[in-house]
Amino acid sequence: MLLELRHEHADLEPAALKTAGDLRSQAHLAAELERHRPADAVLSEEAADDATRLGAERVWIIDPLDGTREFSEISREDWAVHVALWESGDLVAGAVARPAMGDTLATDRPPAVPDRVGGPLRLAVSRTRPPAFVTRLADRLGAELVPMGSAGVKATAVVDGTVDAYVHAGGQFEWDSAAPVAVARSAGLHTSRIDGSPLRYNRADPRLPDLLICRPEYADHLLSVIDELTKGETP
Repeated sequence: MLLELRHEHADLEPAALKTAGDLRSQAHLAAELERHRPADAVLSEEAADDATRLGAERVWIIDPLDGTREFSEISREDWAVHVALWESGDLVAGAVARPAMGDTLATDRPPAVPDRVGGPLRLAVSRTRPPAFVTRLADRLGAELVPMGSAGVKATAVVDGTVDAYVHAGGQFEWDSAAPVAVARSAGLHTSRIDGSPLRYNRADPRLPDLLICRPEYADHLLSVIDELTKGETP
């Protein structure tokens, strides 16, 4: 649906195309959830928050279009759709669709992370607004920054083996990371806050400002260096 929208309205101004993508995807996902899971609550970036979700046993956490900037740039593929299910205190399922790449990574078919090739550590970073903190981290680690759009694409780049870690400390919300984290966990990757604490979902405040997704063999080292960099300062 989003690919068709993009093709049919490629002449729209970028802002209008972003809005159209957000609205159409939100309407589609909301209708499908209402059809198949009418008793469940929903937390979406593109819908008003309903506090009744806090007492629900099952909550769908969705980002109908993650990476709207890249979606509006017709040649780019690095945008995604996030759908995750939180149940009784934790994420239990999730999928990250990458329509322009032609695939969907999901927890019902846990993806296999390929063996690592040689070379420096590779960190996924925003192509348009890389956080200064991640730049400092890369300098400290002697790591290579690999720019790309969409939090979902950055997270699944670790699953693909394109990068070794995705470190974010610039502010996010639950819908930015819920589905990517569910998929990453199913693939055996490390997922946590940048202080090593667990990622919690379906909270009253949906802000979830930082995260670390990485190959498990690098988790301890990355958390140690991040701790050194963040002592006495806010990343």
